Amino acid sequence: MKKKAYNVAIAGATGVVGGEFIKILEERGFPVKELTLLASERSAGSSLPFKGKELPVKLLEKETFEGVDIGLFSPGASVSAIYAPVAAKAGCVVIDNTSQFRMDPEIPLVVPEVNPGDIGKYKKRNIIANPNCSTIQMVVALKPIHDKYKIKRIVVSTYQSVSGAGREAMDELSDQVRALYNMRTYEQKVFPHRIAFNCLPQIDSFLDNGYTKEEIKMVNETRKIFGDDSIRVTATTVRVPVFVSHSEAVNVETEKPVDPEDVKALLTKAPGVKVVDDIKKGLYPMPVDAAETDPVYVGRIRRDESIENGLNMWIVSDNLRKGAALNAVQIAELLIRDYL
Repeated sequence: MKKKAYNVAIAGATGVVGGEFIKILEERGFPVKELTLLASERSAGSSLPFKGKELPVKLLEKETFEGVDIGLFSPGASVSAIYAPVAAKAGCVVIDNTSQFRMDPEIPLVVPEVNPGDIGKYKKRNIIANPNCSTIQMVVALKPIHDKYKIKRIVVSTYQSVSGAGREAMDELSDQVRALYNMRTYEQKVFPHRIAFNCLPQIDSFLDNGYTKEEIKMVNETRKIFGDDSIRVTATTVRVPVFVSHSEAVNVETEKPVDPEDVKALLTKAPGVKVVDDIKKGLYPMPVDAAETDPVYVGRIRRDESIENGLNMWIVSDNLRKGAALNAVQIAELLIRDYL
């Protein structure tokens, strides 16, 4: 008999994504019977609001998942590596927002608007992986195009907000801006160079091939989500001095001749997508408009005149919501609807 409500645990509850988990569960009316908030020793003992009550933040321990139905994880990859399998063994279905399990062949990597059918594969390990924030918004926008025109190649350049690196990164940007305006010295702790009024063409560490881990994530995750290793993907990921929302300039080459007006019509009907594309009125997606909202915004849709079947577009989304917490909660909604 299907449950009316579920015991949910949030690991990493005091982080920026953890906070979004709590907000989105309440906003969407997820059927929560009991919500358990978990964090490290540094944050345990504090409290956070949920549905008009203050809930205590407990220490993340191996014993904390007994009786938990769904675990929403965003505590960092090394922590998920330890606790997600423990939770899964205790009968909790883990939806993990870290990079730890994304490319594990036994663990589904899911974006509900793109490959919802893969959720059923969770039964092998009781874990579902949430993709990288920059990958999520791109594949949501590209899915209808891929279905109709068959994408052969993707070239993406990202403009990623500092919130993707956590609360300390947001504080660093804020502190540096204030310091520079007041002609004071500033600190660099999170980023390798100054982020205020600057762009850093490095997200995560560099690999031997000259790409960063973030760039390779986009390549590998896109292929896994689409279930198509033939798609050629190349990425350049850049950190920009924006607090929330990632932006992407995306170029695709398709097998079939592609019509920009038809693409606009396709995306207007696509789930999770909002087209903002009226250049005569100066309308196109911007990070400030996407922040604290759910859609993936797409604009500047135009033909790439340098190749036969090419298309350019601009994609923007709140990286903390659709790029992280919202996507995970949407997975949980399908999980309870179709599987639990």
